[in-house]
Amino acid sequence: MSEIDHSLLSVRDMYRADSLAVKSGVTGISLMDKAGQAVAKAVSDIVPEGRVLILCGPGNNGGDGFVTAVVLSELAYEIQVYSILPVSELKGDALHFAKNWQGGVLHELREADFEQADVVVDALFGAGLARPLDRTCCNYAEWSRGKRVVSVDMPSGVSGDTGEVVGDVAFRAEKTVTFFMKKTGHCLYPGADLCGDVVVDDIGIPKEVTAKLFLKSKENHPDLWSEKIPRYRYDQHKYHFGHSLVWGGEMTGAGRLAAMSALRVGSGLVTVLCSDADRLVYALTSPSLIVEDHKDPLALAAFLRDRKVSSFVLGPGGGRNDAFRSFVSTVLGACPIPTVLDADAISVFDGQPEQLLSLLSDQVIITPHEGEFKRLFPRLHGSRLERARLAAVQAGCIVVLKGADTIIAAPDGRTVINTNAPHWLARGGTGDVLAGIITGLLAQRVSVFEAACAGVWLHGDAAQRAGSSMIADDLLTAIGGAMVPFRGEGGLA
Repeated sequence: MSEIDHSLLSVRDMYRADSLAVKSGVTGISLMDKAGQAVAKAVSDIVPEGRVLILCGPGNNGGDGFVTAVVLSELAYEIQVYSILPVSELKGDALHFAKNWQGGVLHELREADFEQADVVVDALFGAGLARPLDRTCCNYAEWSRGKRVVSVDMPSGVSGDTGEVVGDVAFRAEKTVTFFMKKTGHCLYPGADLCGDVVVDDIGIPKEVTAKLFLKSKENHPDLWSEKIPRYRYDQHKYHFGHSLVWGGEMTGAGRLAAMSALRVGSGLVTVLCSDADRLVYALTSPSLIVEDHKDPLALAAFLRDRKVSSFVLGPGGGRNDAFRSFVSTVLGACPIPTVLDADAISVFDGQPEQLLSLLSDQVIITPHEGEFKRLFPRLHGSRLERARLAAVQAGCIVVLKGADTIIAAPDGRTVINTNAPHWLARGGTGDVLAGIITGLLAQRVSVFEAACAGVWLHGDAAQRAGSSMIADDLLTAIGGAMVPFRGEGGLA
């Protein structure tokens, strides 16, 4: 496992980290100086020379901007500095570095100033902004469109906590330079898009500060779960890699995708339970699948025990009828193995969310998209991150809130934000593949939270490998390549 810390800061955590760093003996002057130098390096990486327009806000972000101006001026860039406040009205470390700037400071700008700039440095407000940009700053954001923009900490107008635009307008950066650690807003859309490439710079905050912050949000990465993936050894047999059970519903395509995904991710055996009418369809999918008739709830318990079933997925193509709802309810009330509920296993409880919530446990993973989530948790409000965290606590299970920025939340408050999924995953059937991947990992005794995190990351990686013209079927062959680095067949890519 690498020594990189994948924790994410809230805005409150960010302020506390700065405070703890200063208490430990690091000066604010030192932090700001290193921050400004990091921004200057980001600019020089984009253009080796030229005209740079630097927009300085009223606080520490503005101070970072003044440091950037001094550094770039010494490198012979042509610098134009704008400040919201007169230098005399700035305070603290920002005032110190503003006084170091020997060039002129503008307090009004025209669109032509942006047109003439090779790079615009947005050092206006950063992650802590809690109100919409005023009309002047909105104009500056609009005038910077199409320009090469480097934002300090967070594009101005974007919430550092939620990634949402605070108001109607925000800057769009080619590169965002942040400090110490990423903020949650860097990983959540639309902030993840508006930030461009995010550069995290070490400005001298001591490592021991991290232990005092009690951080619970992380960015998804193999470091969080790769050691849980079982490696191949000579002395293993199929049951070392578990037995996945798939409820094969009336929409057979969904069940087949889930079953094949569980196989591809490494489940030792996969059995599909289906109706007699659908048996041939499932049997012809692959000779590697075991196909059995649907079991009634009373027979299922014995089947799980006798066949050494270690994970179960319900929902892909399951149907939305009373019989399926009753079956899901019975299984959840008596099923002793880790279970994934996807699609119809969630939607079949529309109008009766309390019934489903009363049946969930810490061995259950639910995988709703935004619409399913809102129907299941109609009273939860706030950002996606806040709602996912609250939902996991309320339901007492793992919640995988699917989307471009899929969030995995546990009942103990841990949250992981996934950032590797390409936009072309928004295709029919890909959710069934995800459910199957997670089920296959559960079969291999990966714990529920780690299986959810690993499944979401592998799903995104497989989509990257499959390419932008992929359909859900193409993910099946790409899963194997995504798994190779974690099986002891080669080092991590």
